Amino acid sequence: MLPVSNKQINKLMKQLGMKQEEIPAEQVIIKLPDKEILVKNPSVVKVTFQGVETLQVTGMFEERPLQANLEAFTEEDVKTVAEKANVDEETARKALQETNGDLAEAIMRLTQPEQD
Repeated sequence: MLPVSNKQINKLMKQLGMKQEEIPAEQVIIKLPDKEILVKNPSVVKVTFQGVETLQVTGMFEERPLQANLEAFTEEDVKTVAEKANVDEETARKALQETNGDLAEAIMRLTQPEQD
């Protein structure tokens, strides 16, 4: 194999219209119908070539079964939304369910006046 520097590789990639971008991911989860693949400490690179984007993911892979009925939020999230929106916990829980666990969206829905 011929020795090639990173500078030469980058120059060649640019000539070919290839673009590479590092994505600072903390965790990658690939959900399959019956399980999910968790990638811990991932290195994720987005490569664009001829208008097509692909992701290259490397890291420590772990397979685990899907856990049914996991909510996308915790009881602490429910308490936070209830406190910030000045509502009871059941109302906060319902808002979190409707927003898939998005705390900010749940609080906004509960505190903004209804628009006609």
